[in-house]
Amino acid sequence: MDLKNLFNKITFDRSKKEQPTKKDAPSHWIKCPECASLMFFKEVEAQDNICPKCNFHMRIGAKRRIEILCDENSFVEYDSSLKPVDPLNFVDKKSYKKRIEEAKIKTGRNSSVISGEAKINAVPVQLVIFDFAFMGGSLGSVEGEKIVRAINRAIEKNQGLIIISASGGARMQESTFALMQMAKTSAALKKLDSAKLPFISVLTDPTFGGVSASFAFLGDIIMAEPGALIGFAGSRVIKQTIGADLPDGFQRAEFLLKKGSIDMVVNRADMKKTLSDLLTMFYSKAS
Repeated sequence: MDLKNLFNKITFDRSKKEQPTKKDAPSHWIKCPECASLMFFKEVEAQDNICPKCNFHMRIGAKRRIEILCDENSFVEYDSSLKPVDPLNFVDKKSYKKRIEEAKIKTGRNSSVISGEAKINAVPVQLVIFDFAFMGGSLGSVEGEKIVRAINRAIEKNQGLIIISASGGARMQESTFALMQMAKTSAALKKLDSAKLPFISVLTDPTFGGVSASFAFLGDIIMAEPGALIGFAGSRVIKQTIGADLPDGFQRAEFLLKKGSIDMVVNRADMKKTLSDLLTMFYSKAS
């Protein structure tokens, strides 16, 4: 590409308020969804995918989340070979089997959950991270099983548990099999509680449906990233159901904090230290 063509791709009509969309901009430029600032991607990555202009927390994948939170080379993954099956031979616009294969190709993983053991500022913990890129981070049989196994490891090793949620809810292609994971994971967390071990739930954008209706809101500490969209059903469905106008931002982390539904809103840059401090406090109290 010559210099003239490159310049034409990144300039825009300054008589209009709108900046170029991501579709119009070169791939190495990122447009903030909140303040519409156009930034060089390395500038954003250096800030852990937080807009340096307005502090908007952009979505990140599970791999990047591990890099940000875990001590270098400390994360050990478990149960990566578990794969979803299609017990109902489910087909909507395409078959469930096809959707699974597409998600595997897209993410390089077998499920929407990565689970394992890690150290956060030298504090050992069992860690479960949802990846929204795999079928919207939906909760299916494999995801529920991986969460329960992580809980069992936490009890066996006398460690705390952190679950970082980013999910649209239970996976409809598995129907009741997916809904059963809500009860399955909640029952396992009761065992963790009986063992007097901490569970910290981290809600990121978005956390919805069967995930928010089960383990995501059962944490000893429930924290969220700034601006995270959190709820059960979408705002349009709620408005149609109750027939009333809803407050602005009623499903954002800050509103939930104000109303007492969550305990903390923590910037991504502060998340690692906050988690390690909380775990250290819980461990010292247990001893």
